[in-house]
Amino acid sequence: MGADGPDGGRSDARVRLIRIGLELLTERGFGATGIDEILRRAEAPKGSFYHHFRSKSEFALVLIGEYNNYFRGRITKSLLVNGKSAYARISSMIDDLCASMARYGYRRGCLIGNFTQELGSQHEAIRQRLEAVFREWETLLADCLAEGKSEGSIDGSLDPLDSASFFWIGWEGAIMRSKVAQNAVPLRRFGDTYLASIRGASAAPTSGSFDGKLA
Repeated sequence: MGADGPDGGRSDARVRLIRIGLELLTERGFGATGIDEILRRAEAPKGSFYHHFRSKSEFALVLIGEYNNYFRGRITKSLLVNGKSAYARISSMIDDLCASMARYGYRRGCLIGNFTQELGSQHEAIRQRLEAVFREWETLLADCLAEGKSEGSIDGSLDPLDSASFFWIGWEGAIMRSKVAQNAVPLRRFGDTYLASIRGASAAPTSGSFDGKLA
């Protein structure tokens, strides 16, 4: 599988294919992105794709792993920071995720969400991997929510795992709407509503940015 170069032993060509694949598939999706375009953008020779990946489905599984590593690191950077309440950490995570979408002009969505829509019912191995990724994200958020219940910044009646599951279900929908609207309003609307629903008595107020208008 091309373990003959830098970046953890992976070849330059394989790294480029993965990077370009992540860029294109987060923006356009799996079905709309052809192997020839990935090769052209990666400046990789014909045939190199199948040197590194046995099929486009295997490529998808690799991309899921790469994207999850990146995204998990991004959310843990907010959720595991010291010296802030759980409520404030979750609010910071939402702010960071909104900023990430804005950085790419709301053209790129979530690779995991894209693949769930396109491939979740077609490829069993991909479906299982996608479900496992969502479970990881839910667990990370649920752990933070549980901490917040103990400290009082999160509503004590809340079920952490149910609430975490609800967040990611709603957030993926908000991402799709923000891509259509080409702005952050759907993300902020959902994020502010979620924060209001989990807030405990000791949580410091946050400055919500939802203006009540959808594009």
